[in-house]
Amino acid sequence: MWNYSEKVKDHFFNPRNAGVLEAPDGVGEVGSIACGDALKLMIKVDPADTTITDARFQTFGCGSAIASSSALTEMIIGKTVDEALVVTNQDIAAYLGGLPPEKMHCSVMGAEALRAAIANFRGEALDEDDDEDGALVCKCFGITEGLLGRAIRTNALTSVEQVTAYTKAGGSCATCQDKIEMVLADVNAEMVGEGLLETAKAFRYRGRGLGASAPTPPAKLPPAKLSPKPAAPVAESTPIPAGPMTMVKKIKIIQAAIDELRPTFQRDGGDVELVDVDGDTVSVVLSGACVDCSMSSFTLSLVQEKLSEKLGRLIRVVPTTDGA
Repeated sequence: MWNYSEKVKDHFFNPRNAGVLEAPDGVGEVGSIACGDALKLMIKVDPADTTITDARFQTFGCGSAIASSSALTEMIIGKTVDEALVVTNQDIAAYLGGLPPEKMHCSVMGAEALRAAIANFRGEALDEDDDEDGALVCKCFGITEGLLGRAIRTNALTSVEQVTAYTKAGGSCATCQDKIEMVLADVNAEMVGEGLLETAKAFRYRGRGLGASAPTPPAKLPPAKLSPKPAAPVAESTPIPAGPMTMVKKIKIIQAAIDELRPTFQRDGGDVELVDVDGDTVSVVLSGACVDCSMSSFTLSLVQEKLSEKLGRLIRVVPTTDGA
């Protein structure tokens, strides 16, 4: 199980500035629900001095995504757009008292949404297919060369596993691993030349970056995983049946985990029921207070976090209108 700071828990269970901002001056959207993470950041800017007077967010993702988005809005309100633009994902993580390595991509998503919202305010086009941000590297998660480069530089990343943890690139089909390695090698080489990275720590790839003349490429890394840790132990109330993880056993664990959460939602006038399990995608029906747009995101994120913890792997939870 990942260790979360008290501040992360506080921003998850008590998110600040969640919801829709009427008539925003700038909007930044990153990710997609299909990828398992999505964030929409809205800002209101005083035209007199470009101070951000209000900020709201809507997010679909894990608890760390909600906490990072909540923290980001607190950090940028009161800053000018120029001051806000220098906020990095490391600043967001530090504000929260740190994030597990496997969850750093949530802070990167926040920094990217902020960059997009400010660009939108200034009337600048930012699109994943825009030449200015480079070519699309990871189609599964919509990660461009530009986003990879910023994440690598800001966090001094030197391995493909780190790049995946911070951006999710390569964390699905892994067919983009060669492209990730090329970008990583090029950016690391630039960082070495600028004195930002020790030569010995730089990632090397045949024909790219440092050591371009090396006779053979480095050994191929196995496809990176978002959650390389073994399955986290579950509570005694949700025992994992012995033997191989069959679909029946998997459904029993998922149902038991949802049953543990239901009393919490029911106390607030809502409920959630399991409908279907298709691989690592779990369909649920929300009812009562949980159907409200701001609460539905919170409910789905909480269920997703719980199931991912119980099964020791990334689980996607989606709402459906089909009856249980």
